Amino acid sequence: MTDYGIYNNPLVTRYSTREMSHTFSDEHRIGLFRRLWLALAKGEKALGLNITDEQIAEMETHLDDIDFELAKERERIVRHDVMAHVYTYGVACPKAAPIIHLGATSCYVTDNADIIIYREALELVRDKLVAVMARLKDFAIKYRKTPTLGFTHLQAAQLVTVGKRAALWLEDLLLDYENISHTVSNMVMRGVKGTTGTQASFLSLFDGDHNKVKALDEYVVKAFGFRSSIPVSGQTYTRKIDYFILSSLSGLAQSAYKFAQDIRLLQSKKEMEEPFNEKQIGSSAMAYKRNPMRSERICSLARYLVSLPQNAADTACVQGFERTLDDSANRRIVMGEAFMTADGILELMMNVTNGLVVYEKVIDSHIREEIPFMATETILMECVKAGGNRQELHEKIRVHSMAAEKNSRMTGKPNDLISRLKADPAFAAVKDFKKLMNPKLFVGRAPEQVSEFISKHINPILKKHSSAVEKYLKGGDIKC
Repeated sequence: MTDYGIYNNPLVTRYSTREMSHTFSDEHRIGLFRRLWLALAKGEKALGLNITDEQIAEMETHLDDIDFELAKERERIVRHDVMAHVYTYGVACPKAAPIIHLGATSCYVTDNADIIIYREALELVRDKLVAVMARLKDFAIKYRKTPTLGFTHLQAAQLVTVGKRAALWLEDLLLDYENISHTVSNMVMRGVKGTTGTQASFLSLFDGDHNKVKALDEYVVKAFGFRSSIPVSGQTYTRKIDYFILSSLSGLAQSAYKFAQDIRLLQSKKEMEEPFNEKQIGSSAMAYKRNPMRSERICSLARYLVSLPQNAADTACVQGFERTLDDSANRRIVMGEAFMTADGILELMMNVTNGLVVYEKVIDSHIREEIPFMATETILMECVKAGGNRQELHEKIRVHSMAAEKNSRMTGKPNDLISRLKADPAFAAVKDFKKLMNPKLFVGRAPEQVSEFISKHINPILKKHSSAVEKYLKGGDIKC
């Protein structure tokens, strides 16, 4: 239940899902601590240390009945969170208490648990990203042939199609998918490395047997489904790994911002619109407003997430020698918040892409206003083929275009360039001006590019992650 008398992080209360929030919960994290202690004990027993089956069974029985109040009370006394949980686990497992955390340092559980959590969270982000890609794919295919004004420098340019623009959003997300997938597949655990990374405590436990020390590291890594541990470490895994993780999330945020900003701009032109609920209020004062609040929220969250890799870079810079502790409090905040921000962004994107509205008649009206200018190159070629002088015709088109533009801006009347060209004998070779202004003549290979891109690059990913697509596209509405 929310306590309204204290600060509540809006990433938890408003934006991210319970699924992501739970991934970074104390319940999940300390549960991983206990599983790491269990794996360590099992590995040490398998390699010959005096640990009994009864102790292992006791540890297995108490993996999830965590007494957080006892741990909190103990931490007040010892001022050490990990040792407070070692104590609490020992109270629950009195027979196993003497061998819990045997040979380990705190970072054995904190760093390894963090890596496991980050991998789980990245997989969750990747799966939701794929669901967004599936929605955009359907949109791109549906509108792959629908002409619309292209914009360069935020000025009307050669026509594209609505679907081709969606393919540009998809291409950015494809790069994010590949980057996140690479990060997931290359995640490694800290493993069993000891206090300063030398494994000295474990070498002592195994009476100088280097092979057993290496085997214990491999045992724990395998138990959690990782391919390896980091080759060498200080007390912690290198914090550059956090930077790489946040960089992949930042890339996703950059793509989300571009997508949402495009929607906001198109909505201001009344060409497209994000979902707008029947009872939704756009403004407390202006009842007629239909504000793109979801897309604005995506941009707002994305701007925060884009900024976070610098924080991780700063932390990596200052980790002197084998480690310092000034990373700990910072990482507790920034890593969890980064993932919950990404989660919130993707939830919003799934919502927006589920109900994008395209106003084709408005788009066509805007095309009709600009297309006379775009048709001039074709008109020029027709007249040259009929024997006209290219340079002279170009100058006449320039003069007529400037006059038509000025007239339109000064009077507010429709673009009359075609009427001006029709009245000029220099362009008498053009018999059917209307035919030359069919918008579909100006989109090039845009429809084919969309189909080819989807078929070659997007469909294989959607097929690979079909279960994730099905899971997340069945979901309900987003939070506020």
